Amino acid sequence: MRNRYLDLLRFLAIVRVVVYHVIGSATLTLIFPAMSVMFALAGSLMAASLDRTGAPAVARRLRRLLPSLWVLALVFVPAMLLTGLPFSPKVLLWLFPVSDPPANYWGGLALSPIWYLRDYLWFVLASPLALWLFRRAPLPTLLAPYALLVLIEMGVYPDAPGVLREFGLYFGAWLLGFAHHDGMLRRMSNRVLVPVALALGAAGLGWIFTHPGPRGYDLNDIHLGNALWSAAFILVAIGRAPAEAAWVDRIPLLSRAVTVLNRRALTIYLWHMPFVVALTPLVGLVGWTPRDPLGLAIRVVLVFALVGVVTLLVGWVEDVAARRTPELVPGRPRPALAERAATAPASPAPAGAESELAAAGAARPTAPRRVPEPRRAGDRSGTELGAG
Repeated sequence: MRNRYLDLLRFLAIVRVVVYHVIGSATLTLIFPAMSVMFALAGSLMAASLDRTGAPAVARRLRRLLPSLWVLALVFVPAMLLTGLPFSPKVLLWLFPVSDPPANYWGGLALSPIWYLRDYLWFVLASPLALWLFRRAPLPTLLAPYALLVLIEMGVYPDAPGVLREFGLYFGAWLLGFAHHDGMLRRMSNRVLVPVALALGAAGLGWIFTHPGPRGYDLNDIHLGNALWSAAFILVAIGRAPAEAAWVDRIPLLSRAVTVLNRRALTIYLWHMPFVVALTPLVGLVGWTPRDPLGLAIRVVLVFALVGVVTLLVGWVEDVAARRTPELVPGRPRPALAERAATAPASPAPAGAESELAAAGAARPTAPRRVPEPRRAGDRSGTELGAG
């Protein structure tokens, strides 16, 4: 059974990412380090998949990841080729983005979230070996990405390839997802977890406030502070995750929204930024300032509305990739088999109705039970009657 608390975390992370890209508030990155949370949740799911099916889980995870990217590329790559993108073999990276796929002047901004899929792909490919190492040496394996990031940020390894820098920044969150799946975070006592989280959080905030980036205290520009602060956040938010959050499903609107965004997370993530870029000129056209509250609120609503339309059109690709029945809007309640059988016409009965009813636990009518006659002298003890 899915943990609705973790579904709620992913829901909040997706909403936070979209809102951040519209309003650009650095405070949002501090309040909720969404990307690290998403990588941690993905790492936990990846560990579960590897435990369930072994190495084939890698191909299965890529199968679920790539089709939504291909749909996006089918629309935007021809548009970029027609507007100045040189055609070269690197265009094939849109099929399997182990490196940043090429883009032209407007595509580079509109399609900038592709880096998440690039990192996700590398982390999935590394997961079988990483999980093997993690279970044999948990602490050294967990510390390795953070040590790598320290070396890069301190200038010891200034020319590190982009992939290694991203491993240092986000693979630690992925490994914390491993720790969550294996129950290590849950088994940590509060006497250990709370001080560790406080120390990491203090170190992260200290680095952030003493090393501001070009956008101030935006975590996306401060890698080491981002990694440390995010680790502290994950330890608390995921390390102390409740076993369930039944209250989510007691609020129908929230329950449906959480389900929809979890089933369509990749589509929403990939498609929201083009609409953010397309709507940005509205600021100048209608006379709003970049920080006008009304203008920002309208842009947020418009982006979600447009993404909702695209999700209706192509979101079902995620169902196909996951080998689920395609749905326009996921999470629609479906009647149970017994309920469907009960509402079917009584006569004539559809073929196979009896077998369906039997499988659903619906008993066939039986004749009234015969009442036993009064016991006569010399009868045996009533064990048969009692057992009946």
